[in-house]
Amino acid sequence: MTALSIDLSGQTALVTGASRGIGRAIAEALLACGAKVIGVGTQIEGDEDLARDLGEAFRPLNCDLSDRAQVAGMIDGLASDGTQIDILVNNAGIIRRAAAAEHSMADWDAVLDVNLDAAFLLARDLGRGMVARGRGKIVFVASVLSFQGGILVPGYAASKGAIAQLTRALANEWAAHGVNVNAVAPGYVATDNTAALQSDQDRTAALMARVPAGRWGRPQEIAGPVAFLASDLAAFMHGAVVPVDGGWLAR
Repeated sequence: MTALSIDLSGQTALVTGASRGIGRAIAEALLACGAKVIGVGTQIEGDEDLARDLGEAFRPLNCDLSDRAQVAGMIDGLASDGTQIDILVNNAGIIRRAAAAEHSMADWDAVLDVNLDAAFLLARDLGRGMVARGRGKIVFVASVLSFQGGILVPGYAASKGAIAQLTRALANEWAAHGVNVNAVAPGYVATDNTAALQSDQDRTAALMARVPAGRWGRPQEIAGPVAFLASDLAAFMHGAVVPVDGGWLAR
């Protein structure tokens, strides 16, 4: 039997939110599989430690994903310098915590701008080239809140529910053109976005009591499934939203 492996040699991936947490872990995993990686972040180009750790195959690229003009400019810049994106990982996301009755429109707009609008713009414009070439991989980072409502995060839950549906909508259109569009749905992972929960002992105890694995996830445990979906091992997967949640949704 032939051994299975993930080989992304000769491919270029673009990963948003790559400076830390899940995004950085995804960038590291794709690099380890042989891809060149463009890591997008608001101030990522000034992170010398990140550049040193990830090596010459990693290219940092500044872009404020809350600004549609900057997103469009980044896409145009990639086209102008002849960069072909074979793999897009829409990972970047922000969260604003407040009771629904006090959730401001400013916070709602900020979350949707980054979590949904930028992800759609990148998928639409970079996916257009993939469709033309008859090949490409798009992986969205959804959430267990794509399936559930959560508490005190109405904007985030709405954005992640929309990401799950966007994943399916694009897969319906592009599967026949050789483009795989899928998503991973992380559970509770130890990142900056969950710092407030991690510091709340009572809330953490309640959450972990419901996770069959009994612990917080690690960013690297999300990166592995993303690398799989970015590879030809997942060639017959289209429109899947794959929970990576320690069993949260199974309970």
